[in-house]
Amino acid sequence: MAADGETGFDPAVIKRQFPGLAAPDLIYLDNAATAQVPEVVLAAQRAFEIEARGNVHGTPHRRSRAAQAAYDHARAAVARYLGVVPREVVFTYGATSAINIAAGALTELVGPRDRIVVTQLEHHSNLLPWQRLAHHRDVRLEVIPVRPDGRLDLDRLEQILHPDTRLVAITQCSNVTGAETDVARVVAAARAVGAQVLLDGAQGAPHGPVDLPALGVDYYAFSGHKVYGPTGIGVLWGRQEALAALPPFLVGGQMIREVTLQTATFADPPRRFEAGTPPLGGAVGLGAVLDWLGGLDWTAVRAHERNLTRRAIEGLQGLPGVRIVGPTDLDRRGPVVSFVAEGIDSLELCRRLDRDGLALRSGHHCAQPLHDALGVPGTARASFALYNLESDVDALVAGVDRALRDLRR
Repeated sequence: MAADGETGFDPAVIKRQFPGLAAPDLIYLDNAATAQVPEVVLAAQRAFEIEARGNVHGTPHRRSRAAQAAYDHARAAVARYLGVVPREVVFTYGATSAINIAAGALTELVGPRDRIVVTQLEHHSNLLPWQRLAHHRDVRLEVIPVRPDGRLDLDRLEQILHPDTRLVAITQCSNVTGAETDVARVVAAARAVGAQVLLDGAQGAPHGPVDLPALGVDYYAFSGHKVYGPTGIGVLWGRQEALAALPPFLVGGQMIREVTLQTATFADPPRRFEAGTPPLGGAVGLGAVLDWLGGLDWTAVRAHERNLTRRAIEGLQGLPGVRIVGPTDLDRRGPVVSFVAEGIDSLELCRRLDRDGLALRSGHHCAQPLHDALGVPGTARASFALYNLESDVDALVAGVDRALRDLRR
């Protein structure tokens, strides 16, 4: 494939920077679960482990200083990608960890009259922490429903929000339907009742730098392994004043001011929320990939991903008995395409596709209430990344066609 327009962005050239995609018999379309890593990440982590492996936070020897410098650089790289300042960036072990830290801290600040609002679109990682908070603190959990097309019914938003609403926890983009949330509308409605907003960016951050000040949310969470980075690393961002008001959730080493046998005082954010030895190598790899991503032409990348999504929807819709689960228009839609085939279990379909080298995901994708609301037990999901090609989509459509013919015999 040629470079897109005059931008110089060429997905075929990009793909060659990902060693895990070199196998000729692999078409990787499970990017919403975990993306592949470019060479820049592997090189950065290797250099750190050889040249700077040590612990952080105050040890005077040179390896510790080198580790601290690498860790600080990684935090600054995340801040640049999000358009924020480094002291607002908390390193975690993933988006799940980040949301649990936020929910655990907020547990101490809410009570029986309060309300938390979630949506039917949410991944379990942005539902179960709030569900547990509601049970433990007798907080009322309200839910914004989903429409039949897989988008949120935000016309219900103002009815659901209440002066006692403390937080609205929403996804930036559904990992099942691909529907993107109208974040500005949610933030405006939340502000009108004095509520905070937490945005699950696990499916948003991989698709270009995020302007968090423009979004206006209070908290943002994402995982490294979905943005072409290492596993075991994630980020919780919070506005400085929001983080300062939260107590720590995890406690232990390196997040304290002073400890006696009976009491403890805690460091300022972000250290307050980074108990124990942090995932240093993961942070270094994440910083490296975000710096790399920041240098790409994201107008071209987004146009490319949009084209792949359009091509997949049109191709799959043309197959007998196949139905897209989610919006079929491209307005406010990410590169995630889930579908069902009449009479065929999604697991069996994806097993058959794997024989052709097509890597898709099957099941409810950690979004069981959403599948229940849409009336499907599970879906097959193809999700696209900047290194996918039009030929990958064509192979997907042809592979699904062959698989269905075989499975329906």
